[in-house]
Amino acid sequence: MTHVAEIVTFHLAEGVSPDAFVKLSQATEAFVRSNPGFLHRQLSQGEDGSWTDYVVWRDMDTAQRVAKTFADQAFAPKLMAAINPETVKMRHEHIHWDMAA
Repeated sequence: MTHVAEIVTFHLAEGVSPDAFVKLSQATEAFVRSNPGFLHRQLSQGEDGSWTDYVVWRDMDTAQRVAKTFADQAFAPKLMAAINPETVKMRHEHIHWDMAA
């Protein structure tokens, strides 16, 4: 069985600063960490203003279960309001190879 990457790309809503968005994202940490099967998470911003939230889960069942319950959490309304909904793309992919330093 391979681990699963949850990859969400998006742009911020008009007027939301990167610093404010990072703080909103950090408010999700306890929820994400509390799910058995969580392995790793990164948040990055591209030169073009696009953002990528990259989460690695132990398996597809966990990734899909957490994705379904994420929007029900208390932090979700503020976080989602900071994202331009027309730009959101989410996918789950099996990781076949990984390399770390």
